[in-house]
Amino acid sequence: MRDLPRKTNALILKEDKEQIIQNVAQLLKEVPSSLEIVKDDAKKEQRFLYLANHMIEKAIREDALIVSEDLKGIAILFTIDGSKNNFWLETWEDLKLAYHVTGIKKGLKALKSQNIVRKQRPNEGTYLYCWFWGILADARGVTDKMTAFRMKDEFYERSYQLQIPIYAETRIRRVALAYQRYGFEKLKDWKHPSGDTMVFMKYTPPKNK
Repeated sequence: MRDLPRKTNALILKEDKEQIIQNVAQLLKEVPSSLEIVKDDAKKEQRFLYLANHMIEKAIREDALIVSEDLKGIAILFTIDGSKNNFWLETWEDLKLAYHVTGIKKGLKALKSQNIVRKQRPNEGTYLYCWFWGILADARGVTDKMTAFRMKDEFYERSYQLQIPIYAETRIRRVALAYQRYGFEKLKDWKHPSGDTMVFMKYTPPKNK
C-alpha cells in the first residue's frame, strides 16, 4: 500500500519521540477518560506528560506505535492474546503511575471502569486493540495529507495480514462516527459512570486470498 504512516520502533529518533510525547499529552486533554484520571493540581501538565511518556514507551516496547509522517497522527494498536491478563491491569496496578498521574483514589476508580471495558472484548484468541488514536486539530478533516485515512489504511493492513479483528471503544461521538464510517461495526452502547455513552466497535478484515 502507498503513503502509509511511518511505523516506529525502539530505534525511533530521540527528537521525534519527544515531539510525539508532547503531541500525545496535548491530545489526552481532549479524551474524557484522561481528564477524569489525571489529578487536577498544580502539576497537572507534568502529569499529562508523564502519562503520555508511559504510553509511548509501552507502545514502542510492544511494537504497537503508529505515527504519521508529520507526527501529528498517533495511534497505539496492541496485539492482544485474549486468554492472558490485560495490560490495563498491569498499568493501573503500577503504583508509580498512580502516584505521578492519578492519585490512588482516581486510579482505583479508573481500574474499576477499565475492568468493565475489558470484558467487552474476547477472552480467547488474538486480536488487535486500538488503545489510543489521536490526530492534532490542525491535521483533522479532509486535507491534502488525509492523515486519518492513511492511518486507517495501516490499521486495516495489519488486520488483513494477521487475519485478526480490531476492537476499539470511545466516548467521543465524532470519533465513534468516524470509526463506523471507516468500516467498524458497532457492538454495544454502554452508559459510562460519568454519564457519557461509550461505544464499543469491531472491524473484521476480509479473508486473505
